[in-house]
Amino acid sequence: MGKKAPYSPAISDLDAGRRGPWVAPCPPPPQETWVPWLVPLIALANIFSFVYTMYVNDCPSTHRLEASDCVFPSLGRFAFEPFSINPLLGPSLYTLDSLGALDFNKVVVEGERWRLLACIWLHAGVIHLLANMLSLIFTGVRLEQEFGFVRIGLLYVLSGIGGSLLSCFSIQSKISVGASGALFGLLGAMLSELITNWTIYANKCAALLTLMVVIAINLAVGVVPHVDSSAHIGGFVSGFLLGFVLLMRPQFGWISRRHIPPGYNMELVRPKHNLCQYLLWFTALVLLIIGFLFGLIKLSYVDRQLH
Repeated sequence: MGKKAPYSPAISDLDAGRRGPWVAPCPPPPQETWVPWLVPLIALANIFSFVYTMYVNDCPSTHRLEASDCVFPSLGRFAFEPFSINPLLGPSLYTLDSLGALDFNKVVVEGERWRLLACIWLHAGVIHLLANMLSLIFTGVRLEQEFGFVRIGLLYVLSGIGGSLLSCFSIQSKISVGASGALFGLLGAMLSELITNWTIYANKCAALLTLMVVIAINLAVGVVPHVDSSAHIGGFVSGFLLGFVLLMRPQFGWISRRHIPPGYNMELVRPKHNLCQYLLWFTALVLLIIGFLFGLIKLSYVDRQLH
């Protein structure tokens, strides 16, 4: 995304802050790069979940139709539902619902809150699964390399739940599945990461324009029929706010005190984060807490009203 190289102050800059004789500069170590393993593991977990879903679905045994009516009947119990039932090469709606799809009545009326998280591990078909996993790998691996598995894992799960909360109130007559909310959360976090870490980007406008185009294309998918656009929006907003909280970097020019050469004037050392970063962090955290509390309280309120 056009970031600058890790900050290594020039000798003349270091000399300007010295009070004693010249000492060879001791630049800070290069930025740590994490080995991505969580994002590939999440992709594998989604694939395994889909295989298990097809195993439970067992198209040849659960229909009065002939086994040959299933798509690819040679797969046995892993055969797909007829195109008239599921055009995405996947299971039936009944199977998805039984395994944890987002269902308003079951989440609100029956109190099955676990579906808010379970639904992001289910997919409607092979096409749905491949599209989401490709997006996850291309987006998530880069973020995990830069920020580590803990922050990206939290970002993925919380964005998925945020998308599920908004989807639950928007689509009350259908079920919803898929990791789209979590994936849009990663996109939203990339945008807020660019904003909060603005000083470390070399080609700022190019990076912003590229990211905006990618986000616009993905959001445009939400206008396609049968796509849960509310989950996309909820996940994107959640990820955007989480990016300010979880993905804040030191501003350009900051030097860790452990790597400042002897004799350097400490008054010239920049603070690790600037005021704007702190304000964005605080504002985003408050909005996140309010948003999630509002969604959970509304679920409980609707539950009491229906009972």
